[in-house]
Amino acid sequence: MIFLARVYANSDDSIEQILKKFKRECERESILREWKRKEFYIKPAEERKVQKKALERKRLKKLRKMEMALKRKK
Repeated sequence: MIFLARVYANSDDSIEQILKKFKRECERESILREWKRKEFYIKPAEERKVQKKALERKRLKKLRKMEMALKRKK
């Protein structure tokens, strides 16, 4: 998969501003996140395990959030 992050610089932009634009564009397109994810091969079973763990964390976070909302109402 090829990612192309292009940043067009105005004549009055400094190097720092251009670099900031580039970093923002890379973040928006998730280029670094995708690269880190594909840096090493992960077996399908291991990938499912990681996804299952992430779903469990997400579920627990949502549950804690709901509990906090109920405590505030009381």
